[in-house]
Amino acid sequence: MIDEVRRDEPFKRLFFALDCPPAQRKAIAQWRSELRLRTGKPVPADNFHLTLLFLGAVPLAQIQPVCEAAAQVRTPGAALRVALDRLQVWHRAGVLSLAPDQAPPALLRLVYALEQAMLPFGFEETPREFRPHLTLAREFRAPEPEAATPPEFFLRAERFALFESHKGRYRIIQDWPLI
Repeated sequence: MIDEVRRDEPFKRLFFALDCPPAQRKAIAQWRSELRLRTGKPVPADNFHLTLLFLGAVPLAQIQPVCEAAAQVRTPGAALRVALDRLQVWHRAGVLSLAPDQAPPALLRLVYALEQAMLPFGFEETPREFRPHLTLAREFRAPEPEAATPPEFFLRAERFALFESHKGRYRIIQDWPLI
């Protein structure tokens, strides 16, 4: 069990997510540019994803066991389709995001299965309520912007992945099929 990462122990910042396909990243980035945001830091389109479970600092020695546990997670058996049809601002966190009006039950079951699989590692003592979203901008300190065209994106995922966050960029460490 991991109580905390020692300062001298090498680690990576990790999270599980659904990746956003390149064509969809481009479409979402173009839609976001039409919002003409005057505040916040836009998330690079290459970083668009839908987080399933944030792990935080994971010691290098634990990455392989985490991957092995993730490989055992019961998946939906079909591709996930998540509507990103609502623009929202999380004022406390300073985040502008796209979210589903209603999360698909298969997505919620996948997140729960991942949470259960990661319990033995002790990554998070106080679990947060899962709120599916794709972050468009950080440090956003304004009311919800007016969109000339309402968001109507559908994230379709056939895999879920373990991502590393490093110097503002995300890269996939390993992924697993949902089907």
